[in-house]
Amino acid sequence: MCRFLAYRGESIFLADLVCAPAHSLVHQSLHAIETKTETNGDGFGIGWYRERREPGVYREVRPAWSDENLRSLCDQVRSSLFFAHVRAATGTATMRANCHPFAHGRHLFMHNGQIGGYKKIKRRLEAMIPDGLYDTRHGTTDSEAIFLLALANGLAEDPVAAMARTLKIVRGLMDEAGIDEPFKFTAAVTDGEDLYAYRWSCDAQPPTLYFREVDGNLLIVSEPIDDKAKGWQEVPKGCSLIARAGRPIEVECLNEAMGRLAA
Repeated sequence: MCRFLAYRGESIFLADLVCAPAHSLVHQSLHAIETKTETNGDGFGIGWYRERREPGVYREVRPAWSDENLRSLCDQVRSSLFFAHVRAATGTATMRANCHPFAHGRHLFMHNGQIGGYKKIKRRLEAMIPDGLYDTRHGTTDSEAIFLLALANGLAEDPVAAMARTLKIVRGLMDEAGIDEPFKFTAAVTDGEDLYAYRWSCDAQPPTLYFREVDGNLLIVSEPIDDKAKGWQEVPKGCSLIARAGRPIEVECLNEAMGRLAA
């Protein structure tokens, strides 16, 4: 499993969260705690927004703890909304195109989890991605396929309903293929203004996800980057965290959204 961090708030240096804290994301790349895989050394990525409409992205296959370019960039780049991710591969190649976050237009997406038995449904899943979106697929991960299918399902218009529809489709393909392995999905997506995070699994045991908001500054993490008692709240299992610009944070049941699609 991977580890990630999403931030929206006042403009800060990326290093303040990615590198500096005692249990920073860089530290978690080597010493993660709340995951089966302590080491997340199969690449990393950062994505950030500044003056331009579309985000900047830097991804690399080296481990985050050993890449001096990552530290230099984080020391120099300021942003009011950014993603960071360290990867533990789950069966696909360690290459730059498979590192998160993934970008399409103004959207950024990153994922922690996996589709159980992915190879058995890979071709059918990819066939559901429209040609215009599939042409932008550069890697081989299930994460990127989920992102592109969610875009096709209306992610830009309704991120919760679109993701619910996407998860339901994937789960249906798994059932048809007779896959018993779980589908675990903890993820974050943004269009540069609104921020959404999801925590879901078909076996009701999704990867961990926390958030903390202080003075309007929102931080979402796979695991706390400092003392767990310092205001961290766990995103409930089977739920979406909704942080629309200028509005209070909401939590919506993703399981209910999926259930409405079956009605």
